[in-house]
Amino acid sequence: MMTHAAYDCEVLVIGGGIVGLSTAYAITRSAPGTRVTVLEKERGPARHQTGRNSGVIHSGVYYRPGSLKARYAVRGATEMAGFCAEHGIAHAVTGKLIVASERCELPRLHGLVQRGREHGLPVRELGPAQIAEYEPRVRGLAAIRVGTTGVCDFGAVAARFAKEVTAAGGIVRYGAEVTAIDRRPWGVAVRTASGLVVRARVLVNCAGLQCDRVARLAGDDPGVRIVPFRGEYYELARPELVRGLVYPVPDPAFPFLGVHLTRGVDGSVHVGPNAVPALAREGYGWPVVRPGELLETLSWPGSWRIARRHWRYGAGEVHRSLSKRAFTLAVRRLLPEVTEDDLRPSTAGVRAQAVLRDGTLVDDFLIREAPHTVHVLNAPSPAATASLPIGREVARRALLRARGTGWKPPAVESGHCV
Repeated sequence: MMTHAAYDCEVLVIGGGIVGLSTAYAITRSAPGTRVTVLEKERGPARHQTGRNSGVIHSGVYYRPGSLKARYAVRGATEMAGFCAEHGIAHAVTGKLIVASERCELPRLHGLVQRGREHGLPVRELGPAQIAEYEPRVRGLAAIRVGTTGVCDFGAVAARFAKEVTAAGGIVRYGAEVTAIDRRPWGVAVRTASGLVVRARVLVNCAGLQCDRVARLAGDDPGVRIVPFRGEYYELARPELVRGLVYPVPDPAFPFLGVHLTRGVDGSVHVGPNAVPALAREGYGWPVVRPGELLETLSWPGSWRIARRHWRYGAGEVHRSLSKRAFTLAVRRLLPEVTEDDLRPSTAGVRAQAVLRDGTLVDDFLIREAPHTVHVLNAPSPAATASLPIGREVARRALLRARGTGWKPPAVESGHCV
């Protein structure tokens, strides 16, 4: 067995997005003095999913009761607003409207009312006149208002997590892309592209768009493949058309929430996203193609099964991606006044969607464990909202595995309670 001094850290986290940094933050809070290192391949935190979403603090109203998404989003929304207030990070709890624009959507809207009440959320049912009280330019047959939804700057939250980790004695290394993982009976050794080697008792994989690849580097079969879906946004040239957050009624067959309107903390209004297959894991536009990554997606049987089942839906999303007019028509279902000239291209994001071999889109957060490793294999939206409880759960599992190597937290060794 290696000695304590032979390890560079107890827990090594791969991935400097909001989930990886929240995990490191939770470790420093629950077991002070634990040596934790975060490796992030980009030059700063939150460069992918965390920093490229609409900034919504989700209420949890959409998610199946009892699921990790439901439990962590409901809890996480309150905690995220509190964390932002504590650390002076821009945020607002505005509430949001979910609007039914066609009669066929009314049963699904009513189902969301029931689900929201099961979660203990403040849900109010609205008719057309009441919709206009909140959003004068929005049109719909009925709506619900969920009062706990808000907005914040998730990139700033991730950066604050990193600052708290380093203040507690942890290490966050940027520009450190992991290229090899060697698992041994005593733990893991990780090598980066620059040749840096880090030895740890436990590896935590929070690599987002690359998480299945990192799992395979560690010698584990993740059982899923990350299939990237690009979400394309526009910014509203007339932000005064929208006061807050407006969503359509989602289709329960898909994990995407549809084209929605989001007033951010800076007052700008983003419209989107639609969801199209990306031709690279970090493919933020149609011209970005990485043949090897595209081949990985196409060689996964689940990708073809998704295409066969949902080709009509997918064709509609691609059409809206290629046609601004088609995208505008989709927005006008909620906001009739909007024109093509009102929509200005904005930053796109890519969703890391885990897909099973049979083509099932993994609907819940997915955390799996193996010797000396904890893998977060599916953490798309609402993972940013839920990052504090997710981080605590992943930290709990990692610390249990570290203790399995014979290690004790420093506070326990010194006779103090943890």
